[in-house]
Amino acid sequence: MDDAQHKWPLMQLTPIGQVRSEIKTPTLRAENSDIKLSEQMDKIREYHQKVKHVVCEIIIFSKWEELLDGIEGFSHILVLYWPHLIDPERRNLRKVHPMGRKNLPKQGIFATCSPARPNPVLVSAVKLLERHGSHLKVEGLEAVDGSPIVDIKPYAQTYYGAENPIVPAWMAQIQRELEKTVP
Repeated sequence: MDDAQHKWPLMQLTPIGQVRSEIKTPTLRAENSDIKLSEQMDKIREYHQKVKHVVCEIIIFSKWEELLDGIEGFSHILVLYWPHLIDPERRNLRKVHPMGRKNLPKQGIFATCSPARPNPVLVSAVKLLERHGSHLKVEGLEAVDGSPIVDIKPYAQTYYGAENPIVPAWMAQIQRELEKTVP
């Protein structure tokens, strides 16, 4: 089907809240591409290990608070958010070296976790620590401070837990390297 021939309804996202976090800048930035690979991976690994334990707050706007009723019964939630600090020009990228690593072949944006996407809606599965009214305290959210929240969903293993997922060798390599203990 030709893209120009299809009439889509108006698609509009409305922020339902925002993130309050100690993370003030994105992990990878375009200007970091000249960092030596070993230094870059050490920095990324250290950041990744830290983010897994960062506790931050999601503040849902009061008009949406009742939509949270019952969420505290879940140990984990999916948080969909907008990476508001991404340069709009980066949304035109088609291919990237995963995590800026020139030793890995370029991949299409949809084959990576890059935040530079045509519609940069990111998702994280995080541990829900507690709820106080319209405030959620979570652990492991990589969103930077001030990121708009687009949606929240309960994490249910039967819906989202794929059995035996397969990833390409380059992604498995990155995952192994990120899980190495930081000295």
